[in-house]
Amino acid sequence: MRHQNTVFHGLLKLVPRGDFERLVKKHGMDVRTRELPTWTQFVALLFAQLAGTVSLRDLVTSLQSHLAMLYHLGAKPVARSSLSDANRDRSHVFFDELFAMLLARLPTQLPRRMRQAVRLIDSTSIRLNGLSSAWARFSKDVFGAKLHVVYDAQAGRPVYFVVSKANVNDITPAKTIQIEAGASHIFDLGYYDFGWWAMLDAQGCRIVTRFKKNTRLAVVAENKVTKGNAILSDRIGHLPERLTYSRKSPFRDPVREIRVRIEGGRILRLLTNDLDAPAQEIADLYKSRWEIELFFRWIKQALKIKRFLGTSENAVRIQIAVALIAFLVLHAAHTIYGLVDGLLAFARLIRANLTHRRPINTLCQPPDDPEPRTNQMQLELAPC
Repeated sequence: MRHQNTVFHGLLKLVPRGDFERLVKKHGMDVRTRELPTWTQFVALLFAQLAGTVSLRDLVTSLQSHLAMLYHLGAKPVARSSLSDANRDRSHVFFDELFAMLLARLPTQLPRRMRQAVRLIDSTSIRLNGLSSAWARFSKDVFGAKLHVVYDAQAGRPVYFVVSKANVNDITPAKTIQIEAGASHIFDLGYYDFGWWAMLDAQGCRIVTRFKKNTRLAVVAENKVTKGNAILSDRIGHLPERLTYSRKSPFRDPVREIRVRIEGGRILRLLTNDLDAPAQEIADLYKSRWEIELFFRWIKQALKIKRFLGTSENAVRIQIAVALIAFLVLHAAHTIYGLVDGLLAFARLIRANLTHRRPINTLCQPPDDPEPRTNQMQLELAPC
């Protein structure tokens, strides 16, 4: 009988093994390593994400019951102590770079037509328990971390992330982001920093955010708006010249204030440095910020970033990085194979069939159907 690999094996084909090993060699990850190679560690952690495993003991038990699968994946049996030590001691930087490498390699859906690249910037809090108190203390009885993400609204996936302690202000890691010149950057009040805005503006980026209530605008011009529309006013002016402690504002260029009424009757004061685009376009861009909120909800619902397999800072960072890698792999597989509408439904389909021995493109067919069906997207975007 012809051997058939598992669905998990099919997903791992999207991770180029040669590029992975080159990255391992670059970081010296497997130097003087005998029991648990980095590839096996990654396979185990990715399996945990896709299978919904909630503890190290459950993960090791599950993998022990699928030794043939591990063999065909080029991985070794996993001991709980070895995996725990690797998560604690092997630098999370390797997995961060693996995320960046896969981002460039994996196929994605065709982007929607927009004038500029759109980058949504936000963070989400991740609760931890008292075992992480040595590094993740927020207050007396609260422990946690923050996941900061730059999200590509056109491709529907994150393009950059960083993990910080829960008490770090959002603007601090934002200043370390490599800015994509000319892109539209949409963010909320957590990134209220005139100096950072000035840097974005200097690189030709379009900014869309909100005014704080106490920020005044020195109006120099007012654009006409249609009565009865959601756009209530459209004014051009300057931000305050002085900040606290008599510091001069670094952002001296004119900006726009667009007042828009949203559902429920609330009025928002939107701020942008784009003086020419239609006001409705700016309002729609700010509304698109909801997509990153949906992304955060998705990964917390479908992946494992609520319960962790380790308590050290490095172990938590590794698990978050592997969770985002799992998202990239699922996103790419959904782009290639389709099968069901919606990425969440696809993730559930994969989870239910993860260790089944059948091609991914036959998951929606009866098990005895001999003819796998290939769609046009699969032929065009199949990874090399």
